[in-house]
This record gives sequence, C-alpha cells and structure tokens, in this order.
Amino acid sequence: MHAEEIKTLIEKGVPDSQAIVSGTEGKYEATVISECFEGMSMVKEHQLVYSTVKSQIASGALHALSIKTFTPSEWEQQAAN
Repeated sequence: MHAEEIKTLIEKGVPDSQAIVSGTEGKYEATVISECFEGMSMVKEHQLVYSTVKSQIASGALHALSIKTFTPSEWEQQAAN
C-alpha cells in the first residue's frame, strides 16, 4: 500500500476532506482536515478516519496509521504557529 492510495481512501470516506499522508512499509501518518470534524470528539474524528481504511488494516496491507485531525480553522491556527 502506498501513501497516495491511503490519501485517496481517506478523502473519499471523510466528507470534504484534505489528507496529507506520509510513511512507508505499512506504517503511515495522516493529517486530515475537514469541516465535518467541527463539534466531534477526537475519538469520533479518529474513528471516522480509521473506518476509511478498516479493510486495509484487517487484510494486513496497512499495519499502522497515526492520525491527526483538524477543522479548517484549527489547521490555519496550526500552520500559523
């Protein structure tokens, strides 16, 4: 599995999202920005992102995915720091 494939899966599964994915050999990091995270707990945000790659994790194609989630306004604040 490649970072670009994970990015595509996340962006298809999380409404109006932008995903930035890096890593290799089954271990990846994803930063996901979406307005749909507004008002969600971090647990719910991560569950939503994990649900987009659930079958890849179950099959072993993806071994580990570290996730950071942001709303667009949180992302702007993060980028400013």
